[in-house]
Amino acid sequence: MKTNIFFTIILTACITFSGIAQVKVTDAETDLKSIMKKFEVVGLSVAVVKKGELIYSNAFGLKDIGKNTLLSGDDIFRIASISKSFSATAIMQLVDTGKIALSDDFSDLVGFKVRNPKFPNTVITLKMVMSHTSSINDSEGYFNLDVINPEKNVNSAKCYNDYEPGKGYRYCNLNYNMVGAVIEKISGERFDQYVKHHILDKLGLYGGYCVDSLDASRFATLYEYDAVSKKFNTAASAYVPRSEEIRNYVMGYSTPVFSPTGGMKISAVDLAKYMRMHMYFGKYKGGRIMSKKRAKLMQTKVSDEEGYGLAILTTEDMIAGKIMKGHTGSAYGLYSAMFFQPDEKFGIVIITNGCNPTYTRGFPDLTRAAVNSLYQHFIK
Repeated sequence: MKTNIFFTIILTACITFSGIAQVKVTDAETDLKSIMKKFEVVGLSVAVVKKGELIYSNAFGLKDIGKNTLLSGDDIFRIASISKSFSATAIMQLVDTGKIALSDDFSDLVGFKVRNPKFPNTVITLKMVMSHTSSINDSEGYFNLDVINPEKNVNSAKCYNDYEPGKGYRYCNLNYNMVGAVIEKISGERFDQYVKHHILDKLGLYGGYCVDSLDASRFATLYEYDAVSKKFNTAASAYVPRSEEIRNYVMGYSTPVFSPTGGMKISAVDLAKYMRMHMYFGKYKGGRIMSKKRAKLMQTKVSDEEGYGLAILTTEDMIAGKIMKGHTGSAYGLYSAMFFQPDEKFGIVIITNGCNPTYTRGFPDLTRAAVNSLYQHFIK
């Protein structure tokens, strides 16, 4: 299907706004529709938090191209790498209880040897894995732990870079799929269930990592853009249930089945509510998800050059003049962003299920344009 059918953007009826003049909402939506047209967006879901309150949310465009179904604010997306922050939050809860320490040798935690063979005497710690300073890479893949387990893969040494652990940064999905396995080993709960019981349920959010546990009718279809044919192709593997693998599940090892590194499915509104918890350093209206100390540590950059903390990025390049905290995600044609300003207590979430992606300085142009539009209209 050719992309120009999306040049007339459809606005769904699902709207939330609080204390905002209708003219401001109309201007914001006109601007967003223009941005969607520019980047040939299939569907876009957004949410804005100000002073800790959700003041605006909306869904635009299509949920399913073939069925011509409108996107709703209740629809959920596989949000890709923002998922890492849920895994990091779970680890911080376990740190708070004293069951684990960020300085622990990761080999002891995961149950097999994790050592860069070029630096065999340098311990790779849990904090190094969570901050992507572990010297581990994704060259052998990251969909199972066999790739880095020396007892399972004769090429496991290829999973390590040439620099010493703790002395360099390289973003790595395998890091967080291993973190998910550690959560299981320490907590005794299956990864998806731990996140549901200790994070999602406490915050009153609908979502999760297990496809079979969710209402499939709420999944927003994801579309990958083919620049040659200028068509959107359905990313059929985005919501594969992995039922057979789960039936044969091995606790503490099969964890990548749920993709702790990228497999959370959630709506933009509920992601904004989760973001609000981080904005208030672990606090929510019903209590605490984690201590203020651990929440701040997540947001403290380990790498000055990259600005990465523990699944929370610090950047001054999303909104000019603002130091923002958060994360982006991209997979299967989806592009997501969750960014907040913890001092000024505002934050923005945007998720698209498909667009014509272009990048500037490491961020998708759609993401930067949509976040800044929402900031200008509802925050500034």
